[in-house]
Amino acid sequence: MDFKQYVRDIEDFPKKGVGFKDITPLLKDPNAFKAASEALLKFIGDEEVDVVVGMESRGFFYGPVLALALNAGFVPVRKVGKLPHQKISHTYDLEYGTDTLEIHADAIKPGDHVIIHDDVLATGGTARATCKLIEALGGVVVQCNFLLELTVLHGASKLEGYTVKSLMRY
Repeated sequence: MDFKQYVRDIEDFPKKGVGFKDITPLLKDPNAFKAASEALLKFIGDEEVDVVVGMESRGFFYGPVLALALNAGFVPVRKVGKLPHQKISHTYDLEYGTDTLEIHADAIKPGDHVIIHDDVLATGGTARATCKLIEALGGVVVQCNFLLELTVLHGASKLEGYTVKSLMRY
């Protein structure tokens, strides 16, 4: 299936000069949604997976779907102040400033095999920070799995040493 036909380009969003890849048409079409789920699962293959981690917020679309299909748990990684229980955090650099992600301290057990999922791999900062959170809790990152990758931003280079899979590449 040509998944790119279900991705809409929105210019100047969320700010002027940015070209946004809108995946909502893919989510709306049940056949495309299902086919993308199946394709993301094929990336994982026979890997042992205990937990799928989805990053806020669009990693929450396919992350739980993958977790259910893999008979694994789902864990959200969120921005500061969104998780109610004891948590750990990781601060990382952005082009202009920093950002911080959090995960519940009991979300990953030592030795858990973890798939990280998000909709877009752009600069790689969010995915790398998520890998660091998982490893801080003793988890093993099996794969970083994305709907689409913006190759011009070289985000995969920040994930060197990890297996990176993307359904679509721009």
